[in-house]
Amino acid sequence: SYQQNALATLETIQKKVPSIVPGILFLSGNLSPLDTLSTLNAMNRSDTRKPWALTFSFGRSMMNSVLKIWNAKDSNVPFAQKELLRLCKASSEAATGNFCGCLDTEVNAQSLFVANHVL
Repeated sequence: SYQQNALATLETIQKKVPSIVPGILFLSGNLSPLDTLSTLNAMNRSDTRKPWALTFSFGRSMMNSVLKIWNAKDSNVPFAQKELLRLCKASSEAATGNFCGCLDTEVNAQSLFVANHVL
């Protein structure tokens, strides 16, 4: 569950990351935006001591649905902008432990895993 992942992550970083470190940014990697935001939200909602700001590097997970909506068409720009704003708001909520878990598009629940990806 998101809560189990959050608690295990917090337990690990408490043992290894000094409290003088101001913040920790996790890579969203192959997680869907919904999984990314729900995990971050669970970490920030936890009563576990957290001397650091906790957030994700949201680049890939935020761009996916926005780019799919835009689809290289000028007429889709307002819709893509609306989606980006919605994801920014959800990300802000998760960073403060106030994310409701509401991302109502199917694309935001899809994994971003790419098999055999080469950099």
